[in-house]
Amino acid sequence: MKPDADRIARKSLLLRAVPKPAQDLILTGAHERSLDRGATIFLQGDPATAVYMVIDGWVKLYRVAPNGSEAVVSVFTRGDSFGEAVAFTGGVYPVSAEAATDVVLVRIETAEILRLIERQPGLAVSLLAATFAHLHRLVGQIEQLKARSGAQRVAEFLLEHVSEERGPCAVVLPYDKVLIAGRLGMKPESLSRAFARLREKGVQVRQSVAEIEDVALLRDYVEEDPGQSWAR
Repeated sequence: MKPDADRIARKSLLLRAVPKPAQDLILTGAHERSLDRGATIFLQGDPATAVYMVIDGWVKLYRVAPNGSEAVVSVFTRGDSFGEAVAFTGGVYPVSAEAATDVVLVRIETAEILRLIERQPGLAVSLLAATFAHLHRLVGQIEQLKARSGAQRVAEFLLEHVSEERGPCAVVLPYDKVLIAGRLGMKPESLSRAFARLREKGVQVRQSVAEIEDVALLRDYVEEDPGQSWAR
């Protein structure tokens, strides 16, 4: 692997809690891969033989329903890992993975990690930290879907990419709007309506850039009870 990929991999969700000597052993057999946007990483039902870490770009995990519709399960970017929970059980991938943009990945064969765990059982606890982090993220997504309106979900998504606490800022949308809609459990037309409603909250979207008039006010809007609008 290139030095930059090695550095990001060591700080990734999968390996950050792993002692350096174990990191060295795990990464010895790792392979760096560059994929074009739209490339398939694995398909739903494939044997789970590898774990992946994102070095650059974005990856989407999705499921295809019996009627052919696609449901985006999650989206990952630099420093994230995916595939570890099912790979450690020797099962099959319950979702498909695709490059949402041009991406650089590090692939680690599951068999290599399992052999290392057999020699160092305590390593399993450190590696489980990534699985718990994914569970926490999924719980947050469920809460978002259940407790917030569509416009609030879009506002929260924008705020995930903001470092400012208050005042104006601009957010470059990290991937296309169809994927954003899927990530937020919405249809593209619902996303367009949500963006339109956010104009009242000081958000203007021009192509792939969202300009926020006041970050603090938008955070307040995200925390509002959606039921309040029915009481007005």
